[in-house]
Amino acid sequence: MLKKEKAKTSHKLYRILVFWVGIIATIAYRIIVVLNFYSPVWVEISWYIGTIGFVWYFAHRYRVEHKRQKLIIERKLAYKLYHNKTLNKADRDILLYVVKSLKSSKAQWNYIAIFAFSILALIYAIYVNIIKFIA
Repeated sequence: MLKKEKAKTSHKLYRILVFWVGIIATIAYRIIVVLNFYSPVWVEISWYIGTIGFVWYFAHRYRVEHKRQKLIIERKLAYKLYHNKTLNKADRDILLYVVKSLKSSKAQWNYIAIFAFSILALIYAIYVNIIKFIA
């Protein structure tokens, strides 16, 4: 039998913190394109902030996804659902945890931020390189 605490999401404040760590890491990496024109020190600081932030953010995401996957496999939930098997209370609790954790996840917003800031950094870099080429 699975322990009750195994099917709990992280504390809401921690999830919000990790969300912002991911956003800050994204900005820190993308702003390097701009900082290259000002100071190698700020480039390095930004790189460290981005790298540490992404290590933290993606370690958290891995842990969450791995936990969901492990619970689904352990409880054979996909098999039971596909074959219309009866789910016991523990199965339903695990399935509820998976659905709630997917519903409360802010990961899609981090992915949108990564995409948007990457596009902005790319546009800025292309613009700057065109200006340098013309000048």
